[in-house]
Amino acid sequence: MCVRIQGHDNRRTTSTVTTWGAMTNQILALREHLVEQKVTCVVMEATGAYWKPFFYLLEDAVPVMLVNARDARNMPGRKTDVSDSAWLADLGAHGLLRGSLVPPEPIRQLRDLTRARTAITRDRARQVQRIEKILEDAGIKLSSVATDIMGVSGRAMLQALIDGRDDPAVMADLAKRRMRSKIPALTEALTGRFTPHHGFLIGMHLNLIDEYANSLAELDARIEETMKPFRAARELLVSIPGISTTVAEVFIAETGADMSVFPTAGHLASWAGTAPGSNESAGRVKSTKTRPGNRYLKNALGIAALAASRSENTYFSAKYKRIATRRGPMKALVAVEHAMLVAAWNMLTNGDFYRDPGADYFTRRIPAKTKARAIGQLESLGYRVTLEPLADTA
Repeated sequence: MCVRIQGHDNRRTTSTVTTWGAMTNQILALREHLVEQKVTCVVMEATGAYWKPFFYLLEDAVPVMLVNARDARNMPGRKTDVSDSAWLADLGAHGLLRGSLVPPEPIRQLRDLTRARTAITRDRARQVQRIEKILEDAGIKLSSVATDIMGVSGRAMLQALIDGRDDPAVMADLAKRRMRSKIPALTEALTGRFTPHHGFLIGMHLNLIDEYANSLAELDARIEETMKPFRAARELLVSIPGISTTVAEVFIAETGADMSVFPTAGHLASWAGTAPGSNESAGRVKSTKTRPGNRYLKNALGIAALAASRSENTYFSAKYKRIATRRGPMKALVAVEHAMLVAAWNMLTNGDFYRDPGADYFTRRIPAKTKARAIGQLESLGYRVTLEPLADTA
């Protein structure tokens, strides 16, 4: 830790470097030392999760600024813990650092819950993938016929395999509802060399999947309880096409639902990693790739943008189709994510529900361009186009 004391009245600026431990009692002693030194601002670098004990214990006593390690990077070749502390003190004293967003305690708890739900959901998906690999090893092609092998029909067939049944026709007859139309294909897919060894492994993974499902149910109940102060914001967000309750909860957990920390909607889009980057030198633009942002929010927005792009007669679907034809589907999805964030920022700022501009928004906004595009398409097909305006019936 480097304590920097600004010089005045012909006195030089002084810096004192000391070393402290990371145990709770040592951090509390550090806090007392900072108070005694009358420190007006503490600058600390965000490194993994190691910054959290220091930040949470110091924030009540002194102002703390958490900064991105990329913004406070020291000179290579001159980098040690001592030089880093002095460098952070100098940057902070001259106002060259920006503080990261550290939400209040209720939002931090909600963030822990939503991130845990995301991690467990991914772990559950990995268990399903491992079951598919075991089935492939046994020559069972169930996933080639059944869209979801964890559905009612799929689970019944997997249990039959574990129980030692070896008649594919009998197992295929366990199909329910729409799956019954695939019984001939299921009979073919369930023919293989399934052994008790495969059954043991699949049974183990199914037990893990059931445990994950129970944990997810508990998390959902806990999240719903924690969301009580933010239900109004969630209701606003779910009115946006493509944003589900889960995505809205992730949005609130990551941003805090307080848009006052983002001066404009563009600041929110840049923080989330959906705004084009700037990399220009000597008048030449080298790259406009989006900057790294909050990956949890970015992943949730990707799901929402994909759902919105497949919706019918909405502004987001029209925007996706308009950009995808020129720039490709990936850039179109990022553009839809950006538009969603802009809408969310304005809605949470003004307290208004989402009002869709409509699928014909771009046609109404630039009718001449739409007309020219339609004429060009017809002419490319070999037609001669003559336009006559409709008679005014008013």
